[in-house]
Amino acid sequence: MASVLQTARTWLLWEIVSGLGKTLRYFFKPKYTINYPYEKGELSPRFRGEHALRRYPNGEERCIACKLCEAICPAQAIVIEAEARDDGSRRTTRYDIDMTKCIYCGLCQEACPVDAIVEGPNYEFATETHEELLYDKKKLLDNGDRWEAQIAKNLEADAEYR
Repeated sequence: MASVLQTARTWLLWEIVSGLGKTLRYFFKPKYTINYPYEKGELSPRFRGEHALRRYPNGEERCIACKLCEAICPAQAIVIEAEARDDGSRRTTRYDIDMTKCIYCGLCQEACPVDAIVEGPNYEFATETHEELLYDKKKLLDNGDRWEAQIAKNLEADAEYR
């Protein structure tokens, strides 16, 4: 009986008919496609995009030059140089990230005790040259200033899982 059923399915082209049925079923449902450059899909609060250095509300940079992010980076993409200030605190004089080496693992963000370095919501940072992907402290701070509202909102949404 099983061989008769198999033969009938073969001669009636059952796989093609069932595939066409599924196609017709989805043909009349609403589409999931978005018009990308003009419409953007939602991102998770945990999305790891372009790096940014954050500041405190008073404008002072958060990084305390503990170098944990540099030590934990598996790609060795982060370079930090620091010096002591007059008040005894340490601050960075150089904070560089080679974005062509970065694997966007998020370990730098997890290691930072003061949430200074974060991976922001920006994923549209294509460039034409390699040099544009070598981020210095100024570029990272500018990214932080530009995306601070979204970064703070994402960190707040993810706080209960950290």
